[in-house]
Amino acid sequence: MCGRYNLITDAEAFIDAFQVVNQIQWRPRYNIAPSQEVPAIRQESGGRKAVLLRWGLIPHWARDVKFGYRTINARAETVADKPAFRSAFRKRRCLIPATGFYEWQKLGKHKQPYNIRVKGTELFAFAGLWELWQSPEGQQVESCTIIVTEANEALRAIHDRMPVILDPEDYDAWLDPGLQDAGCLHRLLKPYPSERMETWPVSSRIGSPSNDDPGLLEPLEKA
Repeated sequence: MCGRYNLITDAEAFIDAFQVVNQIQWRPRYNIAPSQEVPAIRQESGGRKAVLLRWGLIPHWARDVKFGYRTINARAETVADKPAFRSAFRKRRCLIPATGFYEWQKLGKHKQPYNIRVKGTELFAFAGLWELWQSPEGQQVESCTIIVTEANEALRAIHDRMPVILDPEDYDAWLDPGLQDAGCLHRLLKPYPSERMETWPVSSRIGSPSNDDPGLLEPLEKA
């Protein structure tokens, strides 16, 4: 799964990296947690647009926003069939920008967190889905989920799952609402190559969402 990640950049970087037509307010974040607002990139009639979405997808038929706590991730193997995700998978796909993500390795009774990122690039993107939910009182919430797949060889020792990281050349296909062929879409939902990733252990302070500072990224021996 992917339950925490970081996005250590400002809003202007989205324009260059994802060719969006607008700008949003964003400050560097070192510990993004579920239920918080996160940037996402969607394809709209005027081009790619950056928006802020609540992390934890709330399908239109959910009774309340609490549903989103169980849908922060969607499994690549079942995303086309699960009721919470299948409509968004066909029609409402998005990019979720990141500079790294965290995973916990089980070591007996202890769990060691790691920061994981793509080598040689500041910004990359997870494959995401988005949805619009409306309460009986008329409150509207736009939300999202991050698709996860099996871990690559490099990450398997830390955890058996990892978020789907898309190559830039696949952004157009993933964002295209006209592309609804499940087979074509599933081919994009693969583990990212091991040789293009790097990891290092970080402080257990990452476990608390109240901690959000540069020290969270320091290698453990320097923390």
